[in-house]
Amino acid sequence: MTQTRKIAFVGNSLPRRCGIATFTTDLEQAVSKTSANVETAIVAMTDHGQVYDYPHSVHLQIADDDLAEYVAAAKYLNAEKFDIVCLQHEFGIFGGNDGSHILALLSRLTMPVVTTLHTVLAEPTPSQRRVFNNIVDISSKVVVMAARGRELLQEVYDVPAEKIEFVPHGIPEIAFSEPDEAKTKLGFEGRSVILTFGLLSPNKGIEVMIDAMPVILQSRPDAVYVVLGATHPNLVRTEGETYRQSLVARAEDLGIEDHVVFLDRFVDLPTLLDFISMCDVYATPYLNEAQMTSGTLAYSFGLGKAVVSTPYWHASELLADGSGVLVPFGDSEAIGREIAALLTDDDSRNAIRRRAYAASRSMTWQRTGQRYLSLFEAVIQPKIRPGAVPPVGRKPSALGSPGVPELQFAYLLSMCDDTGLFQHAVHSVPDRSHGYCVDDNARALLLSVTLMASGETQLPDILTTRFASFVQHAWNPDQKHFRNFMGFDRRWLEDKGSEDSHGRTLWALGQCALNDTSSARRNWAADLFAEALPTAVDFTSPRAWAFTLLGLDGYCAARRHDINARRIRSTFADRLMALFSHVATPDRPWFEEGLSYDNARLPQALILAGLAAEKPTHISTGLQSLRWLMTMQTARTGHFRPVGSDGFGDVGLPPQHFDQQPVEAAATISACLTAWHAEKRPEWQSNARMALDWFTGANDLSLPLVDIDTGSCRDGLHRARPNENRGAESVLAYLLGLVEYRRIVRSGSQSAISSQLHALSA
Repeated sequence: MTQTRKIAFVGNSLPRRCGIATFTTDLEQAVSKTSANVETAIVAMTDHGQVYDYPHSVHLQIADDDLAEYVAAAKYLNAEKFDIVCLQHEFGIFGGNDGSHILALLSRLTMPVVTTLHTVLAEPTPSQRRVFNNIVDISSKVVVMAARGRELLQEVYDVPAEKIEFVPHGIPEIAFSEPDEAKTKLGFEGRSVILTFGLLSPNKGIEVMIDAMPVILQSRPDAVYVVLGATHPNLVRTEGETYRQSLVARAEDLGIEDHVVFLDRFVDLPTLLDFISMCDVYATPYLNEAQMTSGTLAYSFGLGKAVVSTPYWHASELLADGSGVLVPFGDSEAIGREIAALLTDDDSRNAIRRRAYAASRSMTWQRTGQRYLSLFEAVIQPKIRPGAVPPVGRKPSALGSPGVPELQFAYLLSMCDDTGLFQHAVHSVPDRSHGYCVDDNARALLLSVTLMASGETQLPDILTTRFASFVQHAWNPDQKHFRNFMGFDRRWLEDKGSEDSHGRTLWALGQCALNDTSSARRNWAADLFAEALPTAVDFTSPRAWAFTLLGLDGYCAARRHDINARRIRSTFADRLMALFSHVATPDRPWFEEGLSYDNARLPQALILAGLAAEKPTHISTGLQSLRWLMTMQTARTGHFRPVGSDGFGDVGLPPQHFDQQPVEAAATISACLTAWHAEKRPEWQSNARMALDWFTGANDLSLPLVDIDTGSCRDGLHRARPNENRGAESVLAYLLGLVEYRRIVRSGSQSAISSQLHALSA
């Protein structure tokens, strides 16, 4: 590598006291020392109410509960033209529900992301799964430090194997040595030392080790158990030192207080290495298996220590083949017996030490830094097999494959003037006679903020402001409704619009409140959303409920403390569930007696509401209804066939084939993206691709509806020909659908995309 690479690490950083901070700092230093052609920086997460004296390697910090700072960090990373971002992910270090705030940063980046997963949950909540899936989707590669992490990613989250990299936890490069010198230095000369270090918290199982000490002392009366580490800061904030005090009391009750030493401090690396060097046995008595990585275990193993541990995931892998000793969870007798045996058998203990030290030489931070740097380079400059689709990174150009059109805005721009977006066109010429509507300008605002959230090329800011201004002007504070239709002379043609237009406008405002890069517009959108939301409570249109739910998904994430909004979200979701319960039959699981327009928005809204509220029945109902809808929208030959407008609302009749509308394809793509986030099944990617291909010619007439060079889209498909007019609704449907599909593609693996394209072209 001759070109200088700029690499940013996002995570906690020393001097913050936690394992992620130590790891991020060590990894950044390791990578920076690997090559002279590397510039590194840390974007540090700062927990609520804390202040740290960060080193020069920290170029920026983010207050974990301030969403605006995540957005600002993305702007900084883009502006400074970093080549890659390496995220350190742990649910507890980011703000928002289950750390969802980090998505505001990741979704805006224009460079690839490689994410190191410090935790992979075997049984995530729906909310955790949603956040985790989004992070994995955005990442070009994800790194795990245990083979079990790879298994869970594939089994639980359906992550393609080729997207996962295994890189062991790094360790310091320290020579193999005997403990005597360090014991003398630290005041433990002549003692048999057992060590546990790390931030103190109940899941570490320290009480199990204390209970084991009487067994050990029977064989080695000189034994001492050293517990090195400050109490976890989060525990101190909520409970003070109650847990530490309970451990001290436990040792006193057993009469072994002279054999258990608590050192309440967070030590620097040289001091830590002295303590590890000093110990005869290192113990990790964690209480359950769901511990994906342990830096304390890796460090002790790497320094050639005899480790006795419970069989959590990381330990089970690292201590295999006689490199350590495993004991059952919570079994004080067993851990005491095994440690006593090692302390009284020098040959066995030293044999384990030598095996551990030899096995760990590939884990040094120098080797780890080299592996990460090679991984970064492979992501930045992927090697592409002849004929294969380029893997998707975060740069817009990465999607420039033959099967996925590039975004083009020339036609959309031609449909705008200084008022907003024209409603209709005669062929490709804007039709002034029909003026404007809030429906289309709200959709245009939605497109603009979706582009921002997707890391795509953005619309000119003045255009986004124009769409927002139209929406603001549409608000009628006297009627508490949005007007819809405006003539070319800028006079409103009504005092209030339809329920659906009101709902669509709320949808755009809610997403703007979350995803707009302008903090001023985000605040404006949230305030107007809050003012207009109560009107929607009395709506009777299921689609208006759905559109409002789509807006609430963004608004509730932006204004997390608005209890009334969450209540309304629950109300609308329950209404959709009630409709489904009343109308659905086993062979027709749908919300209404007949199919109509924007059908896929109903299950999409229900899935999103279920994910947000962690209601599995809402999610499963949304997925079930969307699957059924896909059967109604798939022709026998396998191409997408949306419900035709000739049959909107027909009860008891099969869907009519014509006229087919672009909004149906766009709604289907978006709903499939939501479904894919919910359960990561390949069918949702395939269904979304099928709907996208409808625009480009995989339809009943085998005729393209879009001009991919300008971004224009015809208004629909008649029985014998396309509708040559190209109005705002159609072009926005195509562009929104394309953006959503490109997000799916970004999230998939190279082989998954390639196989889809091969199957579709066969």
